[in-house]
Amino acid sequence: MTSTEHLDLREIDACLFDVFGTVLNWHSTVTRQVARLSKGLLLEGSQDAIDFVEEWRAGYYAHVMRIAQGGEGTFNTDIMHRQILDNMLTTPRWSHLAEVWAESDREELTMIWHNLDAYQDTIPGLTELKRHVYILALSNGNFRLLLDLAKNQGVPWDGIFSSEMFGSYKPNKEVYQSAAYHLSLPPHKIAMVAAHKFDVLAAASVGFKTIYVPRPAEDTREIRENMRSKKDGGEVDLIVKDFQELARLIRESRQSR
Repeated sequence: MTSTEHLDLREIDACLFDVFGTVLNWHSTVTRQVARLSKGLLLEGSQDAIDFVEEWRAGYYAHVMRIAQGGEGTFNTDIMHRQILDNMLTTPRWSHLAEVWAESDREELTMIWHNLDAYQDTIPGLTELKRHVYILALSNGNFRLLLDLAKNQGVPWDGIFSSEMFGSYKPNKEVYQSAAYHLSLPPHKIAMVAAHKFDVLAAASVGFKTIYVPRPAEDTREIRENMRSKKDGGEVDLIVKDFQELARLIRESRQSR
């Protein structure tokens, strides 16, 4: 049973959620769809399909981390995804795909990111959480991308914060601070919920409470297995197996008032 001994969940008024990998399963969706659109050159479930998608995602991380540290580049994730894709298709490993992916194909590939599968616990967990706290996205996705994801999967957000609105990307502290400002809440009344260690630790640095949700395709196995709550000498306030467990804990905290 998850212990909340060192965290008073009754103090939390809003939960902010990372989206890619935490709320929605980008890895399985994009791998499947890239193979579908590859005109037979990438087989679904093949190592090549997985490698292609993970290289695309690695390009995303390189971009956001560079800008979060003060570098230059687009704040629009759609533009970023397309730029990374075009660059990949000039490399020796993937140049054969450039021959079959015309402009319209590349646009369709970029739009894959607008309709990602939800994890099984996502919708029921968020629906229950919404009864007790504000639930909002705090994501590096651009606003239209996040809007489409919510619409396509029925994600019941109270609101959406895109880092694009704040002129940077997570883990830049200004993104978290700007979200708190617009919520008119002190940081300790906000919990950041994410499947990425860098995200929760950056949120903690500005005073947010932190809730880690391990997802199989996010962080390394070593990081996931070594994450500990502060109660156990770790760095995050709470670790839960999924959103439904988090919803149950917050509901029970309200009932104990």
